Amino acid sequence: MIAGNRTINYLRISVTDRCNFRCRYCVPSTPFTVIEHEKIARYEEILRIVRLACSLGITKVRITGGEPFVRKGIFPFLKELCAVEQLKDISITTNGSLLTREKIEALISMGIKRLNFSLDTLDPAKFEQITGRNRLQQVWDAVLTSHELGISPIKLNTVILRGINDDEIEAITALTLKYPFHIRFIEYMPMGDSAVEKQQQVLSEEIKERIESRFGTLNPVKKDTNDGPAKKFRIEGARGIVGFITPISSHFCAECNRLRLTSRGTLRPCLLNNYEKDIINPLRNGASDDELKDIILSALTRKPSFHGLSGSLVKGAPISHMTSIGG
Repeated sequence: MIAGNRTINYLRISVTDRCNFRCRYCVPSTPFTVIEHEKIARYEEILRIVRLACSLGITKVRITGGEPFVRKGIFPFLKELCAVEQLKDISITTNGSLLTREKIEALISMGIKRLNFSLDTLDPAKFEQITGRNRLQQVWDAVLTSHELGISPIKLNTVILRGINDDEIEAITALTLKYPFHIRFIEYMPMGDSAVEKQQQVLSEEIKERIESRFGTLNPVKKDTNDGPAKKFRIEGARGIVGFITPISSHFCAECNRLRLTSRGTLRPCLLNNYEKDIINPLRNGASDDELKDIILSALTRKPSFHGLSGSLVKGAPISHMTSIGG
């Protein structure tokens, strides 16, 4: 599929808006309600959309939430997803708290070899402050078990917030000296009614300067075929990689190759733009495969060449919060 001069081959699928964490940069500051069950896309509906998207050129899928492993029946769904022949790469973003050794082994047996873990701190007290849950040990155990069982690459997604975890930049980076992990510092993206204040945002250049001050020059690393927008570097002699995802300080819209399917069954061409195209209701109302493919292609005509965010946490901020879209 083509959008402008970009080939779109990557579909990010949110299977639920529910999560067992309450991360302060993800959940709105004001009360909100979760999406009603009947409005959530059913697994068979998601699979139909995936197969149609694959016929149009999608080859890569990432499963997200909320937290995908809180949804009942996720493992049978993932097994069916892995059977879709056109998909060359299937990965999952998770907080890891529900992943036991048995579940990780099940994922590997299906053919899933890549996991992204959300991990913003190595300190139990801060972990509870950020997520609202005392589950750091369970998350870290899942990361290490995944590493032991051969999941590769393991990516750790970290959002740095001033006054909360900005004193851990060096400690988190140091994980790459011991493990072949990809540490990815993601600039906080203002979504909906944010609980994060403007002065708490820490941009990548500041993080990079801190890392180089401690560990020396970060050497650029060439991107792999399945890499996303992260700019990758390596500390001299390190086993792992340090990456920066810069939607605020240096947007990568011109390189974006993804389309999103929200848990409500809408297609979202851009995470940081409020436009969404309904596909679930036409599907439920008997739309043919060709009609649904036209909807997918129509959504891509609205894929912007740039987003409206800047260093500000207010200007142009999308109305929807992250939990309703998918990380």
